[in-house]
Amino acid sequence: MEHLSTHGLPRLSWIDTLYSNFNYNTDGYEGDGAEDRKSQDGSETMPFIDESPTMSPQLCVRPDGEAVSPTPPDCLLPGVDMEKGLEMKKLVLSGFLASEEIYINQLEALLLPMRPLKATATTSKPVLTMEQIETIFYKIQDIYEIHKEFYDALFPSIQQWNDRVTVGHFFKKLASQLGVYKAFVDNYKVALETAEKCSQANSQFQKISENVKVKGPKDSKDCTTTVTMEALLYKPIDRVTRSTLVLHDLLKHTPKEHPDFALLEDALRISQNFLSIINEEFDPRRTAVTTPKGEVRQLVKDGFLVEMSEGSRKLRHVFLFTDLLLCAKMKKTAVGRNQQYECKWYIPLADLAFQALDDSDSCPPVQTLPEHEIEEMKIKISVIKSEIQKEKKAQKGQSRIVDRLRKKMNEQESCLLLNSPTIPFRIHNRHGKSYLFLLSSDYERCEWRESIQKLQKKDLQSCELSTVELQVLTSSCFKLRTVHNIPVTTNKDDEEPSGLYGFLHVIVHSATGFKESANLYCTLEVDSFGYFVSKAKTRVFRDTTEPHWNEEFEIELEGSQCLRILCYEKCYDKSKLNKDDNEIVDKIMGKGQVQLDPQAVQSKNWHVDVIEMSGIKVEFSMKFTSRDLSLKRTPSKKQSGVFGVKISVVTKRERSKVPYIVRQCIEEVEKRGIDEVGIYRISGVATDIQALKAAFDTNTKDILVMLSDMDINAIAGTLKLYFRELPEPLLTDRLYPAFMEGISLSDPAAKENCMMHLLRSLPDPNLITFLTLLEHLKRVAEKEPVNKMSLHNLATVFGPTLLRPSEAESNKPHVTLASDIWSHDVMAQVQVLLYYLQHSPISFAELKRNTLYFSTDV
Repeated sequence: MEHLSTHGLPRLSWIDTLYSNFNYNTDGYEGDGAEDRKSQDGSETMPFIDESPTMSPQLCVRPDGEAVSPTPPDCLLPGVDMEKGLEMKKLVLSGFLASEEIYINQLEALLLPMRPLKATATTSKPVLTMEQIETIFYKIQDIYEIHKEFYDALFPSIQQWNDRVTVGHFFKKLASQLGVYKAFVDNYKVALETAEKCSQANSQFQKISENVKVKGPKDSKDCTTTVTMEALLYKPIDRVTRSTLVLHDLLKHTPKEHPDFALLEDALRISQNFLSIINEEFDPRRTAVTTPKGEVRQLVKDGFLVEMSEGSRKLRHVFLFTDLLLCAKMKKTAVGRNQQYECKWYIPLADLAFQALDDSDSCPPVQTLPEHEIEEMKIKISVIKSEIQKEKKAQKGQSRIVDRLRKKMNEQESCLLLNSPTIPFRIHNRHGKSYLFLLSSDYERCEWRESIQKLQKKDLQSCELSTVELQVLTSSCFKLRTVHNIPVTTNKDDEEPSGLYGFLHVIVHSATGFKESANLYCTLEVDSFGYFVSKAKTRVFRDTTEPHWNEEFEIELEGSQCLRILCYEKCYDKSKLNKDDNEIVDKIMGKGQVQLDPQAVQSKNWHVDVIEMSGIKVEFSMKFTSRDLSLKRTPSKKQSGVFGVKISVVTKRERSKVPYIVRQCIEEVEKRGIDEVGIYRISGVATDIQALKAAFDTNTKDILVMLSDMDINAIAGTLKLYFRELPEPLLTDRLYPAFMEGISLSDPAAKENCMMHLLRSLPDPNLITFLTLLEHLKRVAEKEPVNKMSLHNLATVFGPTLLRPSEAESNKPHVTLASDIWSHDVMAQVQVLLYYLQHSPISFAELKRNTLYFSTDV
């Protein structure tokens, strides 16, 4: 086969003056090419290519890192006729083909040592392992075959050149196969690092990698050159720009009416899209890709969301660009390979809407896990964390055990993140297709909505991506993303702060900056187990521009690092019913957040702060109490009250079987709080709870009036606080070990006898009070469809409060780690109460009458 080069073609006089504009470096692939790209400090400078249609990409980097690219004309050069233009086109192609031959020879040189290395990998003395070989030479064989096929197809066309020859289809096919370069680029740094490590560890491979023989062109006098493997591995990175470069110049010398023009344009568009991805691989500051029209498509926001798809929950990574919203899922890849995304759908922002469904439409019900299953997951996660900490402290060096525990925890945390969100976020496209995401936080829903609406204020045009364009954009998401991992503990470094565990006391004072009077309230959210949950809500302050709430809340923290405050305008117009969540839509007036700095909040004094949100300022105070200190049972010094006083003392003084405070709180909750969503789970206002505590302690005459006027969550909180502050748990310190043993029994009959015997062993005031509370909680759970409080939810709330020993907590060292907060004991405490809640009605008289089938030593 005769080799074509620029030297073998007849040169026209006018071409001599133009030829200097075209340098495809046909003989410029010398072995020290990699060294030429080193900066003065010895670091390697990566190429940056401007892929816009008005620029001709050239592989050159200025000292300041900016690319230099000349501006070519759009079509034939002035003064050059069509015939001369086509001759120039032939010259461009010939020069490119010569460089293509050199590139193929370089790929062959890389493949040459790969074969014997693979052969030795299966012997007793391998130079490299098979995994190392596949990493270093990843995709080289595929790239070689693509370019060999391209060369063999293009060569005859130049040999048989005439003014009707078309080559655009060859370049279009080559451009469509550039995806293999994406895989190569993703692996490039790993390949270099692996080759370097192998060279240092193995002298035989070092010799091979430093002396790779490359054949020269057929008409070259010097048949071979010696180059390093590192230099050759860079060639595909370099070469990926060449086809785009030549396409610009071919279009310059192709008349628009020529059949090749449209084909070359298509090939250039595909190549440019791909080059935008390659640039991002080497410049992490890039957060955009270039559209076929040369416009910049910037990534504005991304994150993991749960999508309802075909009736089930799916974890998606959602990317908001300046002109479209793309929903992707992570593809399963082989171990050691880079992750890739698969596009599930996209909507141009010009076609995206938030409007509610028509009356004729109906929202399919969202399947949710029972609350108790969510709580069980949290407890399991906490227990596994505890086990991991114990294994690390043991210093046995058994990393396999820790790895196995981490895997279990990852599964539980991933399941929790998938099943916990319940707040709907529905979007639609112009064709009526709707998509439903579920979020855990209204703050997050507001952020996504605001970000999209801000972009929609611009003059956006609808767009439709081709298959190739969509593939290129989806591939770019891996490098553009700002959120790299789902927010689970196993994705965090051990050095990262684990957050705060305990109770955060927050006083929401006031807000200013409202332009018009409105009915205003605030909600408080904190992060827990990787997602945000709403924890408290102020009263609605009616018809004001300066609400003064001054309400205090006690918020339980479980590894929390951030506090969010949202300010709403209450909407009382029932015609504005939102079909997605079936509740009145309240307008978010502002939102903001503050990091929970352990140093700032872990003090005895209140920390005053202000959150600014869209011109609104919310003033609040907060202080933090570690869980062990806040849950410590401390006897009251004043035995005249009821809080912190033994239950036997209170009932004897009152001459009652059940303390007055328990009877009154239960009566009020059953009168007007049994239908309240989250009763006993939602925090009441701390100042209201303290007011009720003081009233019961001093036996205020107006206590019944206070109860009737007080927010029901404050009354429920007062009852919980009473049991929490008992100097010893309601089920007593003495019987605690036996309760723990009894609940762990496997035989149902043995468990029944043991658990009933333990109840009989309680002092009468404790037993009667416990049975009274038990029946009350069962009545609350009967309303679960309305109040969302199941037996398990109630057991989770009250179990530790009724059983947690007084001395065990006080003897523990001061801790704030998750592993020390939740334990097997906590799970067992919940299970003990749940056992009695699920049991058939238990009568005090019947318990006392029954005889024991066997004796349990307590």
